[in-house]
Amino acid sequence: MHNLHPVPVRVGSLNIASGRCPDGASVDAAGLAAGLDGLDVDVLAVQEVDVDQPRSHRVHQPSVVADALGAVDWRFAPTLAGTPDPFASWQPLSGVLDHGGLGGPHYGIALVSRVPVRRWHVLGLAPGPLKLPLVAPDPRTGARRLWWFPDEPRAAVAAELDGLTVVATHLSFAAPTALRQLRRVRAWAAGLPGPVVVAGDLNLGGSLAPLATGGRRLVTERTWPAAAPRVQFDHVLALDDVGGTDPEVRRLAFGDHRFAAVTVHPGPRHGTATRPG
Repeated sequence: MHNLHPVPVRVGSLNIASGRCPDGASVDAAGLAAGLDGLDVDVLAVQEVDVDQPRSHRVHQPSVVADALGAVDWRFAPTLAGTPDPFASWQPLSGVLDHGGLGGPHYGIALVSRVPVRRWHVLGLAPGPLKLPLVAPDPRTGARRLWWFPDEPRAAVAAELDGLTVVATHLSFAAPTALRQLRRVRAWAAGLPGPVVVAGDLNLGGSLAPLATGGRRLVTERTWPAAAPRVQFDHVLALDDVGGTDPEVRRLAFGDHRFAAVTVHPGPRHGTATRPG
């Protein structure tokens, strides 16, 4: 049975962008851990996470993040096998939860928790048809040029805690697809024990996320780009009537988004409830 008086849980979201710093270089394992020093967060949704990628020193980033935060449990949900690049030399994945090595480079999202997790869930989200224009170096020549990146599959990972379920996700760069994916997450979360909060880079600014879900933002501050934020892409979104205190947005040494966190107060009336779909 759930605790009838669940304790507050500090929930955060961080897009680490493979650990890249403003100069474009990725930190090593020690640099990644050092950059997380001082983050007081019980559950952290992490996006753009690398495993065994040459560009990020072949670090198993989910494991390093979990160790740095003192997590007691965590999951990595890879969405791509291979290295994301404009040549699409990767294979889509979905529905995989891994607590160790997969063999070879992978990329995806993670959810780490300093509090015990009762049960894990994963949801695969289909990509959209649009491509993203980006100017980046050609790995063959070093010259900067315009690339068209295809959309990639996404995922959502849910951790059932004592009196709260936290869903981590990273949605499409195309707003219409991100809205479709968020509605899919909302419908899926209706079958999970409530209350539920969604944490992650939703790629939806301002009030779009709550409008699409009927939820409520527990953090309301711009988060992207990290150097001079113009829009809030990174959310802790309450899908139920829960309290949120001490919101925080902070720039870290790596990542192109700011870290966002808030203390969630589940409330005793939600202890054993599962909301109808």
